[in-house]
Amino acid sequence: MNTPVSRRTVTASVLAGAAALGTSGVAHAAPAERPADAPASRGEHSPPTVVLVHGAFTDASSWSAVITRLHQRGHRVVAPPVPLRGLASDAAYLRSVLDGIDGPVLLVGHSYGGSVISRAAVGAARVKGLVYIAAFVPEPGESAAELSAKYPGSSLADTTVVQKYPLPGGGTGDELLIRQDLFHRQFAAGVPGTTARTLAAGQRPVTVAALNEKATAAAWKTLPTWYLIATEDRNIPPRAQRWMASRARARTVSVQAPHAVSVSDPRPVSDLIHDAALAVRAGH
Repeated sequence: MNTPVSRRTVTASVLAGAAALGTSGVAHAAPAERPADAPASRGEHSPPTVVLVHGAFTDASSWSAVITRLHQRGHRVVAPPVPLRGLASDAAYLRSVLDGIDGPVLLVGHSYGGSVISRAAVGAARVKGLVYIAAFVPEPGESAAELSAKYPGSSLADTTVVQKYPLPGGGTGDELLIRQDLFHRQFAAGVPGTTARTLAAGQRPVTVAALNEKATAAAWKTLPTWYLIATEDRNIPPRAQRWMASRARARTVSVQAPHAVSVSDPRPVSDLIHDAALAVRAGH
């Protein structure tokens, strides 16, 4: 079911096959925080820990306003950094984070983070559900780059620059950044200009290899799944988002927002995560 979410009018558009940052004036959140009254050991029927996975061109601070709202509703939240070096290695890192969490987990991915959670959750018995926020939901054999090009509407390729980085075994690889002068329009339209400039200055590059690496597993085939479509997204075309959400049989909402929806519209993002957490705990 695709349910439009009412919100203030967003005056521009969106982004990422990757993610964005915290709202203006919101302090960067620590990667993990346990409320003071949280139990040391969490059983199978405990509320799930919400694990927020960012995408390309940003870091965990993109979830700051969402984290604040989830904490206000009593959720335990972990927002780990994602290396953005390769799909297999990023998923392996996330899996190491999941292995250190006691009790059930609700995994949430934005943009490229959707590809990461789809792989990391396979075989992870504690993961009880997946939430995709303007994110990639690949089948085995599909890449983020392939999915973003499936339908017209992405202008990401026209706004990025390639720079070299050293490879561990020698030589260099290619990584992408969004041009700072185009970041607001491409990634975070509708976000205040000061905030967008801060995000642009602090963006984290993603490797070309990561965006082109093909998925080898798809946890969404066996887990309850939710999807938030950002209808003004300029990174992942909204039509592609709808198609992926439908294929995954996800419970879906739509928000008139850019790719950086967790920054521009944290309320509907946190509402969807809250609803998913309640459903997971109830076993739905």
